[in-house]
Amino acid sequence: MVEERKGEMTVEEAGRRGGHKGGEKVKEKYGPEFYSRIGQKGGQRVRELIKEGEQAEKSKK
Repeated sequence: MVEERKGEMTVEEAGRRGGHKGGEKVKEKYGPEFYSRIGQKGGQRVRELIKEGEQAEKSKK
């Protein structure tokens, strides 16, 4: 199969080139607390979306 290339690499190519090292660099730069903050923000957003969904369901009834 022939693909047209636009300078981007596939996920497979990135993995072979060491794409997994990006997380290590972020951890070195920002520290492990960074991941905790991201997780908390994500969890808050999920709670907000659930609440909005519940309110939308109630308004339909």
